[in-house]
Amino acid sequence: MTSTINDTRPHTYENIATPPTFVMPPPGPPDDGQPPSHRGDRRWPRRVAGGIALLALAGGGGAAGGVIAEHHTAADGTTAATTAATAATTTVTEGDNLAAVAAKVSPSIVTVLVDSAQESSLGSGVVLSADGLILTNNHVIASDGTVSVRLADGRTVPATVVAADSTHDLALVQARNVTGLTPATFAPDASVAVGDTVLAFGAPLGLEGTVTSGIVSALDREVSTGNEKLTGLLQTDAAINQGNSGGALVDTAGRVIGVNVAIATAGDSTGSVGVGFAIPADTVTAVVKQLEAQAG
Repeated sequence: MTSTINDTRPHTYENIATPPTFVMPPPGPPDDGQPPSHRGDRRWPRRVAGGIALLALAGGGGAAGGVIAEHHTAADGTTAATTAATAATTTVTEGDNLAAVAAKVSPSIVTVLVDSAQESSLGSGVVLSADGLILTNNHVIASDGTVSVRLADGRTVPATVVAADSTHDLALVQARNVTGLTPATFAPDASVAVGDTVLAFGAPLGLEGTVTSGIVSALDREVSTGNEKLTGLLQTDAAINQGNSGGALVDTAGRVIGVNVAIATAGDSTGSVGVGFAIPADTVTAVVKQLEAQAG
């Protein structure tokens, strides 16, 4: 299903990966574990093609991002806007033990750091194997730089990019010299339904170990980024912001149903307004197999 906007006013597109032009976002997160207020501004990627604005989700700058930002003006001429730190308000079904889900999944979520002489950036990742194979978005690691991974226990270890797929915006990163990590479990797409409660994991605005809740809002969404097109995406109202790229969207059984890749924002904001997107698990697992074969 292709998303459409019933509005004749002009819109712009900002790409989520490898864009040639740049805009300034809110201050990015630090690469030293300090809160966002302790670092300077970072530059964020932006490519204009026309329609919906696509900005970087990852919290640090450079190409480490992947946000859809929809600049949409209402029929009465007003423009909706939120701040980057604003989270969508979500009502969770009473009785859902989300604390148990968070405790189960959190050890499988990491922060992916990319450092270069010009800038530092970060995104999130999902543990695939006990010896440190990590899944993230391609746009998180697309910029040149030294890659490292910060584990759930706080350790930061060196890492290398194993393989990447720009078409599906996924990549594999190998954390070095680690053992005993907790691999995530993936759910089949057939188990996902609109209205299901979900949790989003990652490091929004550099705040590592963050968990937000919402529901599956829609299935089979399509997002065009100019030269690239992401199809079959899950839509969720769980709050997702810069830094969540490559993190997990999970069900109440703690199974990964998608990998966070983009959000929609309104006005001049780059923060969550409750319209986020994730690459579905079946697509992810198929691409992972291809990348592993490619890496040999």
